[in-house]
Amino acid sequence: MKVRAIFALIFVVCAGLLGVAFYMEHVMGLEPCPLCWLQRFGFMGVGLVSLLAALHGPGEVGVRVYGLLLTVTAGAGLGVAGRQLWLQNLPADQVPACGPSVDYMLEVLPFMEVLSTALKGTGDCAAVVWRFLGLSIPGWSAVFFVLLVIMGLTMLFHRGRVKTWLVT
Repeated sequence: MKVRAIFALIFVVCAGLLGVAFYMEHVMGLEPCPLCWLQRFGFMGVGLVSLLAALHGPGEVGVRVYGLLLTVTAGAGLGVAGRQLWLQNLPADQVPACGPSVDYMLEVLPFMEVLSTALKGTGDCAAVVWRFLGLSIPGWSAVFFVLLVIMGLTMLFHRGRVKTWLVT
């Protein structure tokens, strides 16, 4: 596989994950919490970086730069998913109170306050409303973010020519 194909594949995976998220919201009726929204933005960021890299077709230095951007973006998403997993595993008496929806907060609060509230998480973020193979939504997000971080780090720190480790 060529470098462009790897980045295009990462973009397609992120687009697919976002498609699943929107399916869960609009078809299954699952309302995304503030941390869910931030994880979506993480996948959007990784997808955008990957799309730009696929269109650019970078050389060795460019792959390292895109690898760094991929690592940082996916790492931020992993941090958010980890925060939600932590909230989901709190004892019931320590779960924060539920808050207003993201749409409502964006209408009435300044952006930085919305972001701060979203990063803290709410009681809505602690609710496990769906599981697949024993993992909740942020659990699956964390799995994909870990894979994306590993891919970004591989691109960033691999010594030698990029094509030699991507081709085989």
